Amino acid sequence: MTDTLINFFTETLAGLPKELIVFIISMVPILELRGGIVAASLLGVSITKAIPICIIGNIIPIPFIMMFIRPIFDFLKKTKLLKGLVEKIEKKSLEKSDKIKKYEFWGLLLFVGIPLPGTGAWTGSLIAVLLEIKPKKAVLPIFLGLILATIIMCIVSYFIPWVIKSI
Repeated sequence: MTDTLINFFTETLAGLPKELIVFIISMVPILELRGGIVAASLLGVSITKAIPICIIGNIIPIPFIMMFIRPIFDFLKKTKLLKGLVEKIEKKSLEKSDKIKKYEFWGLLLFVGIPLPGTGAWTGSLIAVLLEIKPKKAVLPIFLGLILATIIMCIVSYFIPWVIKSI
């Protein structure tokens, strides 16, 4: 699914600078920094450019999620059309929150940092809001999780292919 989304964005945004495509992909839920690093590697963007672009792209939505998602969800739950969708998103997010509840800082850091489907800064921020973790306590583990995800994804997207080509 991630490959399909990355292909969709790279084809749709063709003609834009590669770095801007990577930045946009890094801001999109589901893909986030993980997809941005993979896209950067596939587009031939150097790792030294890709890292700051992807981190900044993935960080930008976090404060907005933490400040505005609760009022937006509360408003949307009042509509017949979107109530079910919002409740489904909340339920799906909270299903992944057991370790975060138990280990708060480390749980949130690892949730954001380990690149598994359905994890990342968007979902981590949403879970922090739903669990009523204060932004002051949530921002650092989310940011450190992004750094961990960056390291893992750079190894997968840049280092391993380099090693394979060198053999």
